Amino acid sequence: MIAGFSITSLLLILLAGIGAGFVGYAVGASSLVSYPALLAFGIPPVLANASNTVGVVGTGIGGVMGARKELKGQVVRSITYVVIGAFGGVAGAFLLLKLDPSVFEFAAPVLILLSSLIIAINPRGRMQAKQAAADATAQLKHIEATEATDATDAAKRATTPTAPHRPPEQLVQPMSQDSWWVWLGVVAVAIYSGYFGAGAGTLALAMLDAAKIGPFHKINALKTLIGTGANISASVVFIIQGAVDWPAAIMLCIGCFIGGYIAPPITRKIPANIMRAAAVIAGIILTIDLGLKTY
Repeated sequence: MIAGFSITSLLLILLAGIGAGFVGYAVGASSLVSYPALLAFGIPPVLANASNTVGVVGTGIGGVMGARKELKGQVVRSITYVVIGAFGGVAGAFLLLKLDPSVFEFAAPVLILLSSLIIAINPRGRMQAKQAAADATAQLKHIEATEATDATDAAKRATTPTAPHRPPEQLVQPMSQDSWWVWLGVVAVAIYSGYFGAGAGTLALAMLDAAKIGPFHKINALKTLIGTGANISASVVFIIQGAVDWPAAIMLCIGCFIGGYIAPPITRKIPANIMRAAAVIAGIILTIDLGLKTY
């Protein structure tokens, strides 16, 4: 036994973390796997949620490190989003710890159902499809422009090896052009991330896309900054307040890292709709189960 957990229980939490990391990469809802897994081992809801936040920090850090190319040239916006995420995470963490535990227990089923519905609506997939269409249109315009050049220049290009032309990279709009409601949305997502967090990344992505901040791959990286800042600061609060079950949080964190690492090559072979449907079904089942126990 280690701090009340058997070796078997810790290994099962590790496996749950792997599943959470995988699902988090695939459909952006790792907490739909990790949070109920911690509940299943008898960890109280508030303690389970705090430990879950600490456990998934590694996923966000890895995502930010992997998105350095997408974040290039966005230093000010990146720092701003991390700072807002950090303050929002602290606010959400204190809400979780200071409100009566029954408030979270009553809210959890609703929050999980909301996360499941967001996955079902799939704003992330719609944005990817829209981005693919925009890229195809840009490529077509580039081809048409190339074909319109005179025959002499075309002959020179045919005899002289050159690097392939690519359409210009789409940029993120200046922060001064952001609508006022975007900043309220970023703050709200940050607070929600600190309080619960399931589906927060998808919410942030949908909001940034609605505001036409930039192309999909860039706003996908930006939304990661909000959640990472919130999770780190919320984790600090939970740790200071002694609200973390360390064996569970550590095993979950290791599992999330593994799951996120192995997900890309596997998800390429599995239809996205299947993974999304599985996450939605799991979320609805969990909502019903928690709802029956709570209400």
